[in-house]
Amino acid sequence: MTWLFVITGAMAGAPLRYLTDRAVQSRHASAFPWGTFTVNITGCFVLGLLTGATADVHLALGTGLCGALTTYSTFSYETLRLAEEGRRAYAVANVAASVACGLGAACAGAALVGAG
Repeated sequence: MTWLFVITGAMAGAPLRYLTDRAVQSRHASAFPWGTFTVNITGCFVLGLLTGATADVHLALGTGLCGALTTYSTFSYETLRLAEEGRRAYAVANVAASVACGLGAACAGAALVGAG
């Protein structure tokens, strides 16, 4: 039964990741990977919201949905690509902003459910 929770969440997370990335990136002419940044920060926020959730909810939304929604590999690839293209400032900004905003989003999500 455990794997069904993960699969169900992933079935929603993967297309959500693709559609969100394309929608966000199409609105920006910048070389900065706004689509990947958006899905990763959103995933961090959702994981923060899940603090204290039941194991089944964690499996479906944390492992399944957020696992398919967020992407460390694409973040790494896009950062490397920016650096290779000579856009080092964008590469550094992507790393710094992703770490800072990701932690901030996770903390905000956890604080939001803790305050309820």
